[in-house]
Amino acid sequence: MNNVKINELRKWMAQKQADLAYISDPGHIAYFSGYESEPHERVLALFIPLEQDPFLFTPALEVEDAQNSSWTFDVRGYLDSENPWEIIGKELRTRYGQPGKIGIEKNALTVDRFDAISDQLVGTDDFIDLTSIIQRLQLIKTVEEKDKLIAAGKWADVAFEVGFKAVKEGITEQAIIAEIEYQLKKQGVSQMSFDTIVLAGMNAASPHGTPGSTKVTPNELVLFDLGVVWDGYCSDATRTVAYKKPTEFQEKIYNITLEAQLTAQAAVRPGVTAAELDQIARNVINSYGYGEYFNHRLGHGIGTTVHEFPSLVEGNDLIIEEGMCFSLEPGIYIPGKVGVRIEDCVYVTKDGCVPFTTTSKELRILD
Repeated sequence: MNNVKINELRKWMAQKQADLAYISDPGHIAYFSGYESEPHERVLALFIPLEQDPFLFTPALEVEDAQNSSWTFDVRGYLDSENPWEIIGKELRTRYGQPGKIGIEKNALTVDRFDAISDQLVGTDDFIDLTSIIQRLQLIKTVEEKDKLIAAGKWADVAFEVGFKAVKEGITEQAIIAEIEYQLKKQGVSQMSFDTIVLAGMNAASPHGTPGSTKVTPNELVLFDLGVVWDGYCSDATRTVAYKKPTEFQEKIYNITLEAQLTAQAAVRPGVTAAELDQIARNVINSYGYGEYFNHRLGHGIGTTVHEFPSLVEGNDLIIEEGMCFSLEPGIYIPGKVGVRIEDCVYVTKDGCVPFTTTSKELRILD
């Protein structure tokens, strides 16, 4: 449970004169409560009042797990046969009375669920968005959070090595993924932070291509984009390797991408803006005439979820601060020819940054 962040949220609530915060996003619930769950269609919620004790609301089948987590306050469960919103309404009125202003996550709460909770709180029609404060709270990582991200990054390095060893002529993208995830599960990693991506040859020219039955063939590049969840925190990294000797053109595109990634990483320090970092990487690729093929942002924040605030993109003048964590992942994707992406997530220090993954970024040729 993150008491420090709960207290910081309450300070913001006091400034905004909000009586209650309703946290609905499972990742954010885990961030504040320490309880991780994917409820699917069921209702999972965290209610944090300004002054009284908070409580966690879960499906009945999760109550025991929630109580055994780091959460130290009440857990209220409900059966599938019960109406969760009626129970929530009763609990809120009993515990906190009639709230005047409620904080909600506008970027996570569906209209249907907003209507459902509004119907239970007749008389409350003043809602305030929690999105910006939660983004701000997640933006600067604590030492404990940094250590968890480092651990997750080390497992990403393990995953790369497993994947590289699996590469051979005729093996499919899906078979490589299966080997990576099987070996990690054997070692205690139960969850990837997103669907593992392995793309061979021309498939890598699609930035978020879908792995399938394509087989690895000699003299082509293979892109690996992967990460794990470790102790509630995510890793995310990308390496592109060659199977057998690459062509001169493949090697050229790889080296341009690597230069862009290393140049951006070297530029990270407090005081630079998110947009400036994006432009630094983009300038490198533009200088070689391949700017049109770098068609996504430079990076994104990372923490309890794999994509967090901020976005390192043109127009974002957010000033980088010590303790921020984000990805740096330039890529060049030329349809029908080649695709390369190189990515590390980093932790910002007082005078630079430290990557969470250490797998070499020099072009690796697998035999």
